[in-house]
Amino acid sequence: MSGTWIEIVWDLIIMVFLLAGTFFIISCSIGIIRFPDVYTRLHAATKGATLGVSGIMIGAFLFLYIEHGMISGKLILGIIFVLLTAPVSGHMISRAAYRSGVQLWDHSIKDDYKNVVESDDK
Repeated sequence: MSGTWIEIVWDLIIMVFLLAGTFFIISCSIGIIRFPDVYTRLHAATKGATLGVSGIMIGAFLFLYIEHGMISGKLILGIIFVLLTAPVSGHMISRAAYRSGVQLWDHSIKDDYKNVVESDDK
């Protein structure tokens, strides 16, 4: 066995972050292809990309810190930037799509946002 137990544990933690990020990105890609309308596709894209990219960047940050003793400010800023901007941009794109008249999927249960938009337009 090479390395101490703490090194093995850190390697496992880094692998978990990298594999989780990869899983979210792959599931995001499948969701974009398989989901029926713009809103569900956008949900898959923003959630998957946010969690996937953040997981991979956290794994890269931990790897650089543990293996090389480097604290990467660029990775920290990248993680913060992705976590703040991706959900907001997804929300704004879906809001613009709704206001421009893109229809919901036929099997959607109900449209709660319709009443809010109509009251805002008055």
